[in-house]
Amino acid sequence: MNDTHSKLFGYILWIFGFLGAHRFYYGKPVTGTIWFFTLGLFGIGWLIDLFLIPSMDREADLRFHAGETDYNIAWLLLTFLGLFGVHRMYMGKWLTGILYLFTGGFFLVGVLYDFWTLNEQVSVKNARVAY
Repeated sequence: MNDTHSKLFGYILWIFGFLGAHRFYYGKPVTGTIWFFTLGLFGIGWLIDLFLIPSMDREADLRFHAGETDYNIAWLLLTFLGLFGVHRMYMGKWLTGILYLFTGGFFLVGVLYDFWTLNEQVSVKNARVAY
């Protein structure tokens, strides 16, 4: 079983879902951005997502590679310590992690980029280690 993402962590992020956090976590950056700017489609999409999280979790488990780098830890670090680059250091990207540390997540643009691409970054890193 390729269990890359956690339903529990998804539901924890769903609490802040009106900002799209859970959608970014499950690899849906476009709708995550829409949720961010519309407060979860004015709360309606946010409520519907309560029931969609199990299917988003299954999709993410099929789409991304499990491995040495844990998605949940990477997302936890990005969500709460992204400005300091701790998630990048966790993934072995020390240079950009230190850059984020001294520039506030590369002036927030880097943090936004990572919200869009973190799943792919972890998946590629895990696939490289597997081969």
